[in-house]
Amino acid sequence: MIYTVTFNPAIDYVVRMSDELLPGMTNRSDSEECYFGGKGINVSTILQNLGIENTALGFVAGFTGKAIAESVKGKGIHADFVELPEGISRINVKIKGAAETEINAQGPRIPEEAQQKLFSKINELKDGDVLILAGSIPNSLPSDVYEKIIALVNDRKIEVVVDATKDLLKNVLKYHPFLIKPNNHELGEMFGTVLKTDDEIEAHAKKLQELGARNVLISMAGDGAMLISEDGQKFRIGVPKGQVRNSVGAGDSMVAGFIAGYHKYGDYDKALKMGTAAGSATAFSDDLATGQAILDLYNNL
Repeated sequence: MIYTVTFNPAIDYVVRMSDELLPGMTNRSDSEECYFGGKGINVSTILQNLGIENTALGFVAGFTGKAIAESVKGKGIHADFVELPEGISRINVKIKGAAETEINAQGPRIPEEAQQKLFSKINELKDGDVLILAGSIPNSLPSDVYEKIIALVNDRKIEVVVDATKDLLKNVLKYHPFLIKPNNHELGEMFGTVLKTDDEIEAHAKKLQELGARNVLISMAGDGAMLISEDGQKFRIGVPKGQVRNSVGAGDSMVAGFIAGYHKYGDYDKALKMGTAAGSATAFSDDLATGQAILDLYNNL
């Protein structure tokens, strides 16, 4: 079974305006949409769209948390969230007009007893399972929560995937995660530099392997992606042609596509191809990509 963890899921309330947003004035929208997610839930959604059963773990609170959990279940994903005693899960406001304005909420406080409930669920994972940790950590969680979670399963044959940045990522490398996915800018920031060439990106990805990472997947937006595999191979791919409509969830989709491809084929080249197709299909969509949209791009890469 594949498990994803979303510490701070959210409802994204997208407001579309043809006019410029005027602060201090009454503004009227042209349309509104709600999207239910968070990085781990996005990964779960793409996996499910590709026909791969998975379980979404994390925390939800209040009426918004119930709506998020119902949305996840409605997609066919097994939802096993810890319900928090107080607060509500986040509502993030995204205003799309002449310019884009975002207001991201902080989210509910996560007490110690709720953390332990999540740890107990993760501690039940078995050999052969996959655990995907994605996103930042809320202020109410300890900064080493990723390390604590991975340490729980480190004595088992569980493939851990981490999609995080900077120290949050660096600090888990000692546990030898199966896959990490920085983008090229994040990879440079981890070493205090700006990476401009493929050779520089490859060299710094290998530095992360020296620190413990097994496979390093680097996304590069319109320049495609690169994978440095644990057996020392370098895989490089471009992106398919299409109109970018939405960048939200594209990185999560790449992670899900890669795991789906590897799960199906056991081949790094095909996994990278599926990851690229999934990330691109979401970028070309208003919401997360459908399974068919991903497969159509995969077959044309």
